[in-house]
Amino acid sequence: MRSLDPIGSGDIASAMITGLIYEGLLRYGYLDRPYRLEPQLAEAMPEVDATGTRMTFRLRPGIYFADDRCFPSGSGREVTAADFRYSILRLADPRSSTTGFWVIRGRLRGLEAFRKRVEEVGDRAYEEPVEGIQALDDYTLEFLLTEPYPQFLWVLTMHYLHVVPREAVEFYGGDFQRYPVGTGPYRLVEWKRNYRIELERNPKWAQTGRREVYPEEGQSDDVRAGLLADAGASLPFADRIIRYVVQDESTAWLMFLAGGLDLTLPTTDQFEGVSVMGGLSSALEARGVVLDKVPALQTIYIGFGMDDPVVGGNKKLRQALSSALDRSKLIELRAGQEIEAVNPIPPGIPGNTTRPNPYGYDLDRARRLLAEAGYPEGISERTGSRLELTLDFASQGQPEMRQRADLMVGMMRSIGVRLTPRFQLEPTFFERIDRRESQMFYILWSADYPDGENFLQLFFGPNSSPGPNHTNYASDAFDRLFEQARRMPDGAERTELYERLAGMVQEDCPWILVTHPLIYQLRHGWLENYKPHDFPYGNEVYYKVEPARRERMRKAFRKQPLGLRPSTLSVNGGE
Repeated sequence: MRSLDPIGSGDIASAMITGLIYEGLLRYGYLDRPYRLEPQLAEAMPEVDATGTRMTFRLRPGIYFADDRCFPSGSGREVTAADFRYSILRLADPRSSTTGFWVIRGRLRGLEAFRKRVEEVGDRAYEEPVEGIQALDDYTLEFLLTEPYPQFLWVLTMHYLHVVPREAVEFYGGDFQRYPVGTGPYRLVEWKRNYRIELERNPKWAQTGRREVYPEEGQSDDVRAGLLADAGASLPFADRIIRYVVQDESTAWLMFLAGGLDLTLPTTDQFEGVSVMGGLSSALEARGVVLDKVPALQTIYIGFGMDDPVVGGNKKLRQALSSALDRSKLIELRAGQEIEAVNPIPPGIPGNTTRPNPYGYDLDRARRLLAEAGYPEGISERTGSRLELTLDFASQGQPEMRQRADLMVGMMRSIGVRLTPRFQLEPTFFERIDRRESQMFYILWSADYPDGENFLQLFFGPNSSPGPNHTNYASDAFDRLFEQARRMPDGAERTELYERLAGMVQEDCPWILVTHPLIYQLRHGWLENYKPHDFPYGNEVYYKVEPARRERMRKAFRKQPLGLRPSTLSVNGGE
């Protein structure tokens, strides 16, 4: 976990904690699928003008920061629109070490001018007008966008834009990331790096009469799963939350089996040891363990460096390599915990289609396209040499990744291509991509928000390295259609454009589409109100554990031996 400062919490572990301490204008409806936005610290959804560029929010009155010594009296004060203005400008401050500025870069009018003024006059720039974000009064916040951008509402759920008090930032200085002060349901008690972090219920809610309630509506499946038993009940349920950092996967697995952890993500080896035909073994079912199996909003792909002289300018070669990849073998290696990707947009997001990938696995087609690309049986017609390619991985020691690489080497060998995997640490991997030095690279993109635009922007020319368009794919036709689609509101017309854009990517093959991961998660039956979520930051507020029930089940474990082979509990890795 890197930081408890919202603008510094770019990693998942940090975001999981900051989402419990800090809050933003909007959040996801917990039980809603498809995902839907609802107000958090906003009083209602914003008023949006006819141009789609002016968004006006009214804040909820009576929302307070937690008590902290950074305030003159030690008592947390009420949140105002000026606090949101400060917090978002802080994200744009060029002196900050944030990795999150990209979410608002180019979106709000006057941000670039603000950044220049910070370099000239420092903190005084915060007192000067910025057209794109204005506090009209204590409870009214207005955004002026540079162009219509409906996805901005999804962006406002992200922790980077959560509200912080200026007093805390200035009081703690560089240590603010260790001393969080927010409005959320919990506050920090103790943080022992690389061991545990403990949170307790924020007493300011009770002191100020703030009441949040569990959702009162859901889907029919939610009723059957008992997820509406606490409809309308006051939140949060838990008085205290403890998160452990367990580096060794075997240790984490044993802690879960002993009831020391409420939920866990099993490794492939662990899952194979306790599963039966994709479900749970009877031994775990007898313990009341529940298996959640849900598709993740993620896409694994192999990117081609489009600046590379070999693969970049040879579409038929890229298509041939894509046709040579047998995704079923990679899925088998992961014990079925992935599904084949036929589209850059994962299932569950508008724009994903079941239309087959025209360059899915087909060895005959791969060999034909390879010959048409100038490499019959893998031999260059121009030089007479065998085609040799390099595939980069952001991995050094993980056995599973090396197994996956070995499979890919064999697949390419079957069409006469010599593929060399190159393993490196993550910083080196991304530096190579940013410098446009990677010929091919294996990577995963995880959704920042549930909109196909978040995946299609990975092919937008202006987003080229060091932006998220890591392949540096450039297509005027794609860019024009993407610009049109990204300005449109959600609906059938925009979805149709998303599908056309995805089809263009399928044909041009800047990626080899590999798989979409499935999340297999195990949890004990005493953890109530749990529903898997792709954006779970702060969702622990909805979870409930009855201590007496948990203790009864733990005691019963000693009478229900699992009968698992020790080898199924011993794997390498970290959590």
